[in-house]
Amino acid sequence: MGEPFYITTAISYPNGRPHIGHAYEAIVADAIARFQRQAGRDVRFQTGTDEHGLKMVQAARDQDMPVRELADAMSGQFKAMADALGISYDRFIRTTDADHIAASQAIWQRMADAGDLYLSRYEGWYSVRDEAFYDEKELTGEGDERRSPQGTPVEWTAEESWFFRLSRYQQPLLDLYAANPDFIRPDSRRNEVLRFVEGGLSDLSVSRTSFDWGVPVPGSPGHVMYVWVDALTNYLTGAGFPGEGGDWRYWPADLHLIGKDIVRFHAVYWPAFLMSAGLALPGTVFGHGFLLHRGEKMSKSLGNVVDPLVLADAFGVDALRYFLLREVSFGQDGSYSAEAIVTRVNAELANSFGNLAQRTLSFIAKNLDGVPPAGGEAQDADAILIEEVVVACAALKAAFGDLALGQGIEAWLRGVVACNQYIDAQAPWALRKTDPERMHAVLRTLLRAIRMLAIAIVPVVPGAAGKVLDQLGASERDHAAIDDDDWYERIATDFRIAPPTPVFPRLELPVEEPA
Repeated sequence: MGEPFYITTAISYPNGRPHIGHAYEAIVADAIARFQRQAGRDVRFQTGTDEHGLKMVQAARDQDMPVRELADAMSGQFKAMADALGISYDRFIRTTDADHIAASQAIWQRMADAGDLYLSRYEGWYSVRDEAFYDEKELTGEGDERRSPQGTPVEWTAEESWFFRLSRYQQPLLDLYAANPDFIRPDSRRNEVLRFVEGGLSDLSVSRTSFDWGVPVPGSPGHVMYVWVDALTNYLTGAGFPGEGGDWRYWPADLHLIGKDIVRFHAVYWPAFLMSAGLALPGTVFGHGFLLHRGEKMSKSLGNVVDPLVLADAFGVDALRYFLLREVSFGQDGSYSAEAIVTRVNAELANSFGNLAQRTLSFIAKNLDGVPPAGGEAQDADAILIEEVVVACAALKAAFGDLALGQGIEAWLRGVVACNQYIDAQAPWALRKTDPERMHAVLRTLLRAIRMLAIAIVPVVPGAAGKVLDQLGASERDHAAIDDDDWYERIATDFRIAPPTPVFPRLELPVEEPA
């Protein structure tokens, strides 16, 4: 078993249905997890739902239903989305799970034992939508028009509360950022956090008494934990905390993948909680950008909130995955539309890689009775192509290792382009009549190249790439072994290539854009 690799998404707040932004984060995390599994790592991949807090209470009240019933129903929708999109999570965690409640109370006790919790009275500004407390200096507007830095309404809150001594951790956090430049990525997020922490940290209210939908504070009747204490602890729960056996080998997490709007909680509060509790810190917090619809932020009022499963039904899961990973420069905001999806997928998957595989395999099925070509006259062009494909796959691997996902796919495409140039130049359909020996060498070279390209792109389009490999006779074991030199000899003896069905069909623009 390889070296552990623990990756998490943010856990989604299920007071509304999943939207394309939730799908984007899950797809990115899944591609990284699949890539790390290919590399031989012992991957733990966690996603789930964050079900406590005032927002859930208010949403349940608005729908005139018990809050637990709402949590069950909405969490089920997020899990269904993940399953439909092929998200290969190891655990779908819910913050209402019994082991998570135990973990939250355990980290609370550790912070109490460290002397970092004290009882006082909270009076200040709170955004229900963000489930976040804000200092006066962070707000804009006056009176009822006061808004948080995220543009959400805030309200004055006054109640007895437990406080966490966040102020004690200002310098330790600055030292952490200085010693570990990759703790917060990309650099734009890191700079934002640095400015916030350098501006001074106030102690943080970490319990509420005005509602009871949350994790009870140990030994303090009437108090439930501030939702972010409970939510962030999910990453520890997934590693088996507070136990020391089993899944605990995965801690600390290698990568917390989150939206840019919740970086503060993960890069300031979370490491401070962990320092207080005497626990190891995660490797990297990566705050990705927003997904915009035709350049606009999605909102219910604009009517442009898109159900990701409608998009997946319209275009296919692999097509949607490919577009989002290819189109968006990871870490920055990205935009999508039905036209953009159709254009990108048709050009790069259907017309380039799909057509390459289709015409090569169809030609062998028709002209060689499906027998993988053997022998033949090798030329320099064959070795040059294989080298170009090896370089392209290695570039994808290096880019994915650095979380430069779009650049990695772009590098992979250079290998696809090289193959299409090679098949056009070598023209096996002409060689069939003029030089059958050379034709065999060309087709064998193409099969090797297609297999390498298919394996490399498995993390991005696992369903479709797997079908290409199946058509090539590559077994499950081979799917991760790009450098398996014995593969061709194994299939050459007893495998027959059947007339293939297109793995990447051309997309058509829907009459009405999915919404």
